[in-house]
Amino acid sequence: MVDGIFRVAAGEAGARARLESFLSDGLTDYADARNRPDLTGTSRLSPHLHFGEISPRRVWDQAKASVITRGAKERDVEAFLRELGWRDFNHHLLFHYPDMERVGFNPRFLSFPWVENPGGLEAWRQGRTGYPIVDAGMRELWATGWMHNRVRMIAASFLIKHLMIDWRQGEAWFWDTLVDADLANNLAGWQWIAGCGADAAPYFRIFNPVLQGEKFDPGGDYVRRWAPELARLPNACIHQPWRAEDRVLAAAGVRLGVTYPMPIVDHATARARALNVYERL
Repeated sequence: MVDGIFRVAAGEAGARARLESFLSDGLTDYADARNRPDLTGTSRLSPHLHFGEISPRRVWDQAKASVITRGAKERDVEAFLRELGWRDFNHHLLFHYPDMERVGFNPRFLSFPWVENPGGLEAWRQGRTGYPIVDAGMRELWATGWMHNRVRMIAASFLIKHLMIDWRQGEAWFWDTLVDADLANNLAGWQWIAGCGADAAPYFRIFNPVLQGEKFDPGGDYVRRWAPELARLPNACIHQPWRAEDRVLAAAGVRLGVTYPMPIVDHATARARALNVYERL
């Protein structure tokens, strides 16, 4: 099932109903499904937690009790509780290190040679990078105010490590557009990807948007939902349409550079450049 547009029923009643729905149906196979943007595999509780419509303690207690009360698998519950724990950890960080909002947790990055690339930034914002999983996520964000967490990481990595654009510009865009925009979690997430956060991703971890798409959206359903101009492409090339044969593109009604953009940067070239800069830092 492809996840549809995310609608939030505001208020405490809506938050409790969302939690009940998740514990009844969504917690099953959460450990695996949470990384699949083509499935309804996450709790969707983040807006309610952000606006204080439900407490993390209530969510924690009811999720933990679901092993006994609902027969939930401990593996799935533990995976969910880890995500809830990260949320509180991020708030702890921002409380004790308020400068994170401006300079990042790791001060070495103050001298990082970010690139001024207005065209690349705008293509990223509009979902016109030429990488389907990135573009699908950015379009979902603009249309709904929400983006799947795995795709948030892929999109953030692309902006930072493929385009070498300052993470603060991406963080500001997410702050503007996300319905669950939470200062502590937004900052910590972007800094984790950039490498300047606490317990950050290693500098050499650069998401390959093609491989990420093939792994977490294997049938291309998520891309087809948010990049419908690619909908008729076969699974084999839905995540890298520029490699499709001309006859395949023609049959799918795709004209690269016209109906869908060519990649604005080559992955291998961008990866090598990022590694070189990070290694010198």
